Amino acid sequence: MDLKDGVKTAENKVSQEAQQLAKLVRDPGKSLVDRLESYEDIINLEVGDTGLNRAKTLEREFNIRQLYIKYEGDNPTGTQKDRIAFAQIYDALRREFHTVSLATCGNYGVAVALAANLAGIDCKIYIPQSYHTDRIVEMEALGAEIIRMPGSYEDVVTASSKLAGQNMWYDANPGGSNTALQISAYSQIALEIYEDLGDAPKYCAVPVSNGTLIAGIYRGFVSLYKRGKTSNVPKMIAASSSKKNPIVQSFLLGMENCKDLNPESIKETKYNEPLINWHSFDGDEALYALRESKGDAYNISDKKLREMTSLLAKAEGFKILPAATAGLIALLEMDEKLNFEPGRFVAVLTAKN
Repeated sequence: MDLKDGVKTAENKVSQEAQQLAKLVRDPGKSLVDRLESYEDIINLEVGDTGLNRAKTLEREFNIRQLYIKYEGDNPTGTQKDRIAFAQIYDALRREFHTVSLATCGNYGVAVALAANLAGIDCKIYIPQSYHTDRIVEMEALGAEIIRMPGSYEDVVTASSKLAGQNMWYDANPGGSNTALQISAYSQIALEIYEDLGDAPKYCAVPVSNGTLIAGIYRGFVSLYKRGKTSNVPKMIAASSSKKNPIVQSFLLGMENCKDLNPESIKETKYNEPLINWHSFDGDEALYALRESKGDAYNISDKKLREMTSLLAKAEGFKILPAATAGLIALLEMDEKLNFEPGRFVAVLTAKN
C-alpha cells in the first residue's frame, strides 16, 4: 500500500529568536530551570495563537451567518499536532529524558521531530511499513531516526510504547498517561477562540481521528464556562471519513464507550488517511464531549472532502488538507438540516495542504 499522508513537505521554519533560544535549551551547562524557561519562550513564540477568520464568502454560499474558521495551519509544521508535540517535549525536558519515541503516519512525527530538535532531545519515529509519507524527509532533516515496523498504525503505537518502556525513553504516543497532557494542550484552542470572540460559539466542529483534539477543545470550553468566562459550552460536532472512525460510529449507535471497528473494513485513501482508524486511543473522552455538549457526529465522503478543499481555496484563500475540512462540512450539513438560529459557529481546520 502506497499512501501519502498529510501536509505536503514544508520548510518548518521557526523564528531566529526561537533558534537562539534553542541554543540555550540545548546547552547542558545551563541549569534545568533556565533551559525550561527558554523552551517555554519558544512555545510562546511559535505555537498556538492561530488565526480565527470570519468566512464571509462561505456565509453567502451556504446562507449561514457568523461562520468562523480556526486555522491550525498557522502552527510551525502546519497542523494542530504542534500543540501536543511541544507540550510533550517540554515535559520530557522537565523530566530529563534524553530520547523521545512515538508512532506516526506523518504529521505528528514532524511536529515531535521539530520540537525535539529545538530541545536537543533524540527522537525515534516508528512508521508502519505499509505507509508512505513525503514528510519522512522533514523528520530526517530534523535529526529524527526513522524505524519501519510491520502492522497497522494501532499495532505500531502499541509496539513502540512497549519499546519506550523497556528503554526508558519518553513515550509520546497517544492514549494512556499522555491523555491528560495532550487534552490540556488542545484546550488552549478553546481559550484562543474565546479571546477572539469574547464568548463561546454556539457550535464548534472538529475533524476526529483518535479523539484527543475534540476532547481537549471541549474541556477548554467547560473550564471557561465554569469560571464564568462564557455564557455557554458549545455543542461539539465530530466528523470523520464515512464509517471508518470508531468515535463517529459509536456515537451514531448511541454507545457509552467507543467500540473498535473491524480493521479489515478500513480502506485508506490519500484523502481520508489522517481521519481513519479501527481504534481511537482517546475515543471515550471524545464520546463524552459529544454527549455532554449535546453535539452530533457525521460521516464525510472523500468526494465532499475534495470539493470543500477546492471551495476553500477559491472562496477564502485557504489551502487546506482535504481531511482537515471534515468538521466544516459537517457544520454546514447540520445547518442545512436544522436551519440554525442566529449565532456564532466555529469550524477548526486542522492542517494546511
